[in-house]
Amino acid sequence: MVREDLGLSKGKLASQVSHASVESVLRSDKNRVEDWRREGSKKIVLRVKDEKELIKYYKEAKKNKLVSVLIKDMGLTEVKPGTKTCIGIGPDEDKKIDKVTGKLKVL
Repeated sequence: MVREDLGLSKGKLASQVSHASVESVLRSDKNRVEDWRREGSKKIVLRVKDEKELIKYYKEAKKNKLVSVLIKDMGLTEVKPGTKTCIGIGPDEDKKIDKVTGKLKVL
């Protein structure tokens, strides 16, 4: 999930969601990652309107025991240091993730 209110350039947005994806995989159970890779390594980028909504979904993912990471930018280019730009969730079963993210729109 990435924040819409930041108005990130396409390149910056791509780097932030890539960071979230990599971090999520690195923190996940190896067997879960192997299953995910075998199934095609599905990734979906969703949008949230602002930091408040981003944190809401991050907490909800944690509450539902999903691997989730909050990405904070170093502030070297487009945003201030420590800006919360996006979160990564999973990999996990679609139904578990959809329970948290199912109402969000694709970017």
